[in-house]
Amino acid sequence: MFELFEKALFAGIGTLSLTRQKSEELISELQKQFNLSEEKGKELFAKMEATARENQSKLEELARKEVRNSLNRLGVVTTVEFEALRQRVLILEQRLLEKESTTPPAGIDTIDI
Repeated sequence: MFELFEKALFAGIGTLSLTRQKSEELISELQKQFNLSEEKGKELFAKMEATARENQSKLEELARKEVRNSLNRLGVVTTVEFEALRQRVLILEQRLLEKESTTPPAGIDTIDI
């Protein structure tokens, strides 16, 4: 399941890299066609890059949410749930050991003095 999440994140990162390259090419073309100054081209590129980063963040959050939903549907416990159960088992084991140490073994009669 983690592999699916990992693939989704790498896809987002790859998209961002591709977007940056394509954005640079697009800005270069726009500068030539519309006589944009280098400063205006850089401003436009910065806006496009910010939008790409924002979209990547949204994609990552969507992937995380989908993985959580899938794990819930499959009944996989979270680390927090697992640790809570582990602590509970440890406490119960300790209580059982304490009870066993105070209870006389079965079959042995106590002698009144």
